[in-house]
Amino acid sequence: MPIPVAVLTHAAGPHLDAYLAGLAASSEVGEVSIADPSGSVFAAAQKTLGPKLKATGKDAAALLREAKPKMALVTMEAVLAPPAIDAALEQGCHVLAEKPACVRASDFEPLVRKAEGKHLHLMLAFANRLKPEAREAQRLVREGRLGKLYGIEIHLVADQTRLKSPSYRQNWFAQKARAGGGHLTWLGIHWLDMALFITGAEVEAVAGFSGNVGGQPMDVEDSNAAALRFTNGMFGTMTSGYYLDRGYHQHLKLWGEKGWLEMDQQAEVILKWYSTAEPKVSGVQNYAPPKEPSGYTPFVHECARAAAGLQAPPVTGREGLRVLDAIYAFYEAAKTGQTKSVARK
Repeated sequence: MPIPVAVLTHAAGPHLDAYLAGLAASSEVGEVSIADPSGSVFAAAQKTLGPKLKATGKDAAALLREAKPKMALVTMEAVLAPPAIDAALEQGCHVLAEKPACVRASDFEPLVRKAEGKHLHLMLAFANRLKPEAREAQRLVREGRLGKLYGIEIHLVADQTRLKSPSYRQNWFAQKARAGGGHLTWLGIHWLDMALFITGAEVEAVAGFSGNVGGQPMDVEDSNAAALRFTNGMFGTMTSGYYLDRGYHQHLKLWGEKGWLEMDQQAEVILKWYSTAEPKVSGVQNYAPPKEPSGYTPFVHECARAAAGLQAPPVTGREGLRVLDAIYAFYEAAKTGQTKSVARK
């Protein structure tokens, strides 16, 4: 039976159009109610959701009490998200939240504990986990095709062009007090999570540099160069920044005792690997991902299925917290010039 869902948002809620489209398309989602203090998103929601839209209101707490949703989708600027997530959990809702959902990891940790105590899912919007190539890479690693993992390189570079727009710089994600950070909390976070998803490892210690190399008038970073040590003994590096005039450069490379793996979103062959674990298979192997729906629509669907008790969640609150812990520890390491340990929780 389709579950009722509440959307807690505000004017210009991040990725709201994509989330509404995902709710509209998911067969597991029934009635949708929307809380927005500004009231500015209701017309667009009606257009996208059609008959699925049940109610709208400006007071999130009242809407949660009246609509009694099974899942709450929280898409807000980071500094505003924790109280909204907490309110949804108090009402017994599973939660899908836009990342980073906090401006410090210590604000997210009690939410994870509350969700676990109530046996509720708290799922950060790490939609890249559903990419077929990411799941295939995870399978190869978990089956031992690379053997013991030695090293990883994580690379996500976007355009510097957006930062030159005054209107862009006025958005919450370009202001540290509202976003918690810059490129790493907004974009790099996806690929750090994907690295942990594929390898099954956690970040144990971080060091590096973070700053504004492009010189645009904003107080969030446009550049990160991180060194990472993982719980499985693996070392890694991560480049996360706004450097290009347009588009993205996105790749992840992984090396182990029995071979290597490369996932490159810009390459003709998105996933390729080499392994000595199977003597009968030689040379570099390629994987062509199927043409499946991508982005937030399938992720919303899987979160709704998890909230309905039909499957495990695509990401747990504890997994989300580990990514946030690593990111905010890295910011502290870059600020102090000292390597920082990442507490295991």
